[in-house]
Amino acid sequence: MAAKLRKGDNVIVLAGKDKGKTGEISSVDPKSGKAVVDGVNIAIRHVKQSQTTQGGRTPKAMPIELSNLAVVDKNGKATRVGFKMDGDKKVRFAKTTGDVI
Repeated sequence: MAAKLRKGDNVIVLAGKDKGKTGEISSVDPKSGKAVVDGVNIAIRHVKQSQTTQGGRTPKAMPIELSNLAVVDKNGKATRVGFKMDGDKKVRFAKTTGDVI
């Protein structure tokens, strides 16, 4: 099945502690059904100091379920994603506006 959410998409969080926040997808793991979104679902990770890096507490974006994300359309609203044929290519489009993503 084709992916409705891909790396680089601007998305909004629909549920959870970060509900309403928007960000760009930096990576997607289709096997586990999760994605990492910049600036969303931030956790503090403790890093041990080494010769090359400074140790301490660093914020890290953690994966979030794909079902809790929706693509943002040109109006800034959450939208569902559909597929249609544009010539010989299969393209994604926003259900609210009909624009190709």
